[in-house]
Amino acid sequence: MGVPQVAIVGRPNVGKSSLLNWLAGRRVAVVDNKPGITRDRILYLMQHDDRFFELIDTGGMGHMDADQLTDDIEAQITLAIDSADLIIFVVDTRTGLVTMDQEVAKRLRYLKTPVLCIANKTDDETFDNTADEFGKLGHGAPIKVSTLQNRGKAVLLNRIAEALPPEGEGEVDPGEPEMRVAIVGRRNVGKSTFVNTLAGAERMIVSEIAGTTRDSVDVRFELDGKGFVAIDTPGIRRHRAQAKFDIDFYGAHRAQRSIRRSDVTLLFLDAGERIGRVDKQLAEYITTEYRPCVIVVNKWDKYAGTMPTEKWVNYINDQIPGLPYAPIAFITGLTGKNVKALLNHAQMLFKQSRERVGTGELNRLVRDAVKRSPPPMHQGRRPKVFYATQVGVQPPTIVLFCSNPSAFQKPYLRYLLGRFRDELPYSETPIKIYLRKRESSDNRDEVGEIEVEGL
Repeated sequence: MGVPQVAIVGRPNVGKSSLLNWLAGRRVAVVDNKPGITRDRILYLMQHDDRFFELIDTGGMGHMDADQLTDDIEAQITLAIDSADLIIFVVDTRTGLVTMDQEVAKRLRYLKTPVLCIANKTDDETFDNTADEFGKLGHGAPIKVSTLQNRGKAVLLNRIAEALPPEGEGEVDPGEPEMRVAIVGRRNVGKSTFVNTLAGAERMIVSEIAGTTRDSVDVRFELDGKGFVAIDTPGIRRHRAQAKFDIDFYGAHRAQRSIRRSDVTLLFLDAGERIGRVDKQLAEYITTEYRPCVIVVNKWDKYAGTMPTEKWVNYINDQIPGLPYAPIAFITGLTGKNVKALLNHAQMLFKQSRERVGTGELNRLVRDAVKRSPPPMHQGRRPKVFYATQVGVQPPTIVLFCSNPSAFQKPYLRYLLGRFRDELPYSETPIKIYLRKRESSDNRDEVGEIEVEGL
């Protein structure tokens, strides 16, 4: 499984950003009395009792943004809720229970994700009775904390750790599909034809079922005795002349949600068309979500004689530089040529994304990388990394504990990532790296002189 995500939600000005900063022990999010300061999601990697998890700060629910960004803020909140393994619902004891708290509670009530109600600004025992009133919201007895008075921090961290899903490597439930594959791309690149071909392919059984969301159709099929789900999405136009609330706006959001739901994403291109803005935007979103990806050049039978595959590969790498590790497949969806090989390669990527490497192997690799190419000096000193460990899969997530994370430059980080891809069992999947300053109480040995900054 990936690193668990803990979303912090609530109405404006209940102290969500203050809570993130307080738990993190540093100023990560901007805090201001003015509502609406937080718009995008803000992520921070936490560690408590040898368990890692990502805290996600979000904007205030129900806030009407003065810059007409309300819908965008709500989309970010929805994304955080959809991806969360645990939700922290923050309320304000000083203000007391208000209608907007009830609206937020109603929105969270029917989720399968566990919810912890946090009564912030409960500065001391005299506020406890007021805080207890939030139990009426239906999310259990509130946990009383105060970021200002540093009250209840250990209790909250322990409750978070207890509520996180059990540690594991993301084994597939026998009743669940082996793999979910999202099929995305602009209009008329052959996505529907590809899905239809699955029905006639050898040893494949296909049936359409309602998707888990209203905006996609899941096509369930079997290959070599294993169950799979292809997430079919509508195509996106290259140009949108209408306002952003047209069908193409929602089509883009459907594609994004399908990417988030997938284990592997197939980015479809048309062999007879140049790579355009939509293709690049989808590639960028796939990169942002750390999803394994196969770039699929479809309709290859029509154009195989006009351009060698090597030239197409160079063209793709030039136009989509953010996915240099993604394999490229040339298929003909109409006839099924290379379709099974494509699905087999997608399975390989899925397996890579779930690989786990021991700390000893990682440290030996980092030590060797530093020996071959030492990092540049920073302010007269050579930066150091003390040890590395993998803390999650899907994507493989590596934490480097360092002396000074800000000392490392991105070119060296790219070099280190290249070494990871060359020598670790996830060469074709995205890798997430976090850099953490080593605590003074941590006396584990150095693995080399290096300091890196997170991606």
